Amino acid sequence: MLCFRPRKDGVNAPMASPPTAQVPAIHHRRVGDVTLTVVSDGFLEGSMAVLQNITVEESSEMLRAVFRPVPRRTSLNCFIIHGPDGRVALIDTGAGTHMQKTSGQLPKNLAAAGIAPGDVDTILLTHMHPDHSNGLATADWNAAFPKAELAMHAAEHAYWTSADAEAEVARSGQGVPTGGAYFPMAKRQMAPYADRMRFFAHGQEVFPGVTAMHFPGHTPGHCGFLIASGGQSLLIWGDIVHLPEVQVPRPEVTILFDVDPHQAAATRRRVFDMVATEKTHIAGMHLHFPATAHLAREGGTYRLYPEAWTQVL
Repeated sequence: MLCFRPRKDGVNAPMASPPTAQVPAIHHRRVGDVTLTVVSDGFLEGSMAVLQNITVEESSEMLRAVFRPVPRRTSLNCFIIHGPDGRVALIDTGAGTHMQKTSGQLPKNLAAAGIAPGDVDTILLTHMHPDHSNGLATADWNAAFPKAELAMHAAEHAYWTSADAEAEVARSGQGVPTGGAYFPMAKRQMAPYADRMRFFAHGQEVFPGVTAMHFPGHTPGHCGFLIASGGQSLLIWGDIVHLPEVQVPRPEVTILFDVDPHQAAATRRRVFDMVATEKTHIAGMHLHFPATAHLAREGGTYRLYPEAWTQVL
């Protein structure tokens, strides 16, 4: 809509309308010869009651103390890796069309970054929870990335295709609060890629300059990915934290979506210790966009230091 403002000579001059939408949530940075693009998939809102080993009142107060909304708002991020050989990998595919309307923003943000679905030749999954894998397929269950190979840890595929695991979750509810509904969804999301799937193990190079890091507990095959190039590195640590304001200072806090909560907490402490000791640059699926940071020890626990914005790529 074109507005006008009066001039001194009495003639109305056009006035710009205020923006009605945020700019596309994409962010580029270099890791040696690799270009990493952080792409937001939006966010999910949900109950504080899914956090374990902490009361709702305590976790809510921790959010209020740092001016975050209550109940929780969980950021969703995916990552594009532009390899030096021209290949393109996508780490995680977001929530797709089957979750909240505030999520599923990956396709439009990829388009804003100039990346078409057919440009992606490799999809690397941290794990198969729906906010990470529902974007694999379109609403009519075709491959959302028609030329891409799908790669995940072998233990992840084994878990989501296990009838025993599905029956145990339906019985206990642990890891999948919907009583097992995640299992058929995971299988439907994988189905369009059945003839182009690859399984890897810890320490394997899964894409040029990218090594898989097995971080089990949240799911059996949950992984991070270490990008290393030109003497620089960055660890995309997956779901090591879901709510950074709570789980960074309180790493014992788990979430109902953890398949093995005790292992998830132990893995989180191990990864925290590793990245704090080595001063590793990190990125996470549920860190606030643009989702890159450092972690440091502070006062017997840990503190997250988000990366400062830079104009230089």
